[in-house]
Amino acid sequence: MAPDLLGPTLALSGILFSIGVLGALLRRNAIILFMCVELMLNAVNLTFVALSKVYGMAGQVFVIFVMTVAAAEAAVGLAIIIAIFRHRQTVNLENINLLKG
Repeated sequence: MAPDLLGPTLALSGILFSIGVLGALLRRNAIILFMCVELMLNAVNLTFVALSKVYGMAGQVFVIFVMTVAAAEAAVGLAIIIAIFRHRQTVNLENINLLKG
């Protein structure tokens, strides 16, 4: 990636991250919330890769770590969502209050 593509790549990353934040703040479905967090992580990965082409390969190493954490988060998060769905029969976060018996 040439340095002249750095601006549009960072702009795309910012747009993706903003969409993820808006989705996480506005939606109440646990699956949608989970996907928005993944979208934010991918936007950060895109930023790391774009900046690694300019400043060195350390950004791509961080991408590997972020992808590893995202995979672990996906496995644990989906397991929790499935467990909540089996118990409450919904993934709507407004209907779920785990602190009440």
